[in-house]
Amino acid sequence: MQHVFFGAAVVLLFLWTIRGSVVPGLGVHLLGATVLTLMFGWRLALMAMALALAGTGAYGLSRWELVGLNGLLATVLPVAVSHGVLRAVERWLPPHLFVYIFLAGFFGAALAMAASVTAQLVLLRLASGDGPAALSGAYLPFLPLLMLPEAFLNGALVTALVGMRPRWIWTFDDARYLRGR
Repeated sequence: MQHVFFGAAVVLLFLWTIRGSVVPGLGVHLLGATVLTLMFGWRLALMAMALALAGTGAYGLSRWELVGLNGLLATVLPVAVSHGVLRAVERWLPPHLFVYIFLAGFFGAALAMAASVTAQLVLLRLASGDGPAALSGAYLPFLPLLMLPEAFLNGALVTALVGMRPRWIWTFDDARYLRGR
């Protein structure tokens, strides 16, 4: 599984090099935190995302002065949200394949992106001299446009991996989700 882990970290690094600029000063990229959390658990997901973050710093896409802040807002927070959604799904919902894929994979990724962008917006509000209405008006309309691709990418990858390589998804248990189906 080491080759799968490092391969996922490299794929994440390439995914993070594809950036879009919504408004000046805000570059966005897909996170991939949910699929990594479901594949490897939260600890190794944080490690893979830290490797990708170091790679973007070495590649010149992010400033080294902000690596701690980026690590908190773009890695730790989305992984924590994804892990929390997974735990809630496992605890309170029936063990069903589609519940796992759609809620832990798709919905968890959308919430992870929303949490990350919202935390960045709050930080920008605190750090900038612009009024809260100006920042909210500039960034919040783009939130659904960021959540949907993140949710689709993670949900599609989780679906494909559950169907083709279920042993690569450590949090997926055949006996739990496919029992008697």
